[in-house]
Amino acid sequence: MARSETKNDAKNDASVKSSPRRSRPPRRGLLTPVAIIVATVALVLVAQQVLHGLPHWLNPFAEETKDRSGPVLLKSIRDLHRYEAASGNFQVVVDLEKDAKFLPSSLRGKRTLFVGNGSVDAYVDLSRLGSGALKVNADRTAATISLPPAQLEKTNLDTKNSYVYATQRGVFDRFGDFFSSNPNNQQQLYVLASQKIQTAAGQSGLKQRADANTKSMLENMLKALGFKTVTITPAPQ
Repeated sequence: MARSETKNDAKNDASVKSSPRRSRPPRRGLLTPVAIIVATVALVLVAQQVLHGLPHWLNPFAEETKDRSGPVLLKSIRDLHRYEAASGNFQVVVDLEKDAKFLPSSLRGKRTLFVGNGSVDAYVDLSRLGSGALKVNADRTAATISLPPAQLEKTNLDTKNSYVYATQRGVFDRFGDFFSSNPNNQQQLYVLASQKIQTAAGQSGLKQRADANTKSMLENMLKALGFKTVTITPAPQ
């Protein structure tokens, strides 16, 4: 029995030695490109921080602004027949976030906080006063004016006092911004801020204030001309 077990063990050892071992897939070939990409991104970020810390005259990538604009061309002039009756100043914080669907924000994504300051004017278009808008009695002591409603101008965004308060960017976004600039992103912030201010102006009672101020102005002007009674009515739409 001991001899037969020894032979069986020898056969088993021989079969184990003769069986081919499974080859493991090489990991070095897969890790090398990833390591190169990570090292490149890290090197670019470090270089960006170092270059920003250098004085302007030592930084080889420092920008120099030169104004090569031509003269301003006057295209047209138009007369305005409106009374600027009220103006509102507004401030809005735009929170704009862009992210990738399947990547964390630390890798791919950008969030910007933008503070927008602007104003909206309310006016009454006096050119809409028709021939029958002003009615005067026979002895010129009473006048009735049919006044159109106030309207809102477009938002006048103060770009000088509007600014980016904070920006959070992912690694890939930082890498891309190092080589290129995106002026459309700033323009998008301006557009969003203007739209939000315009909406707020329409809900702020600015037009009602303009109507009241215009009515008061016309009453005082006509009374200074000798009219004792002045009546302001809304014009038919």
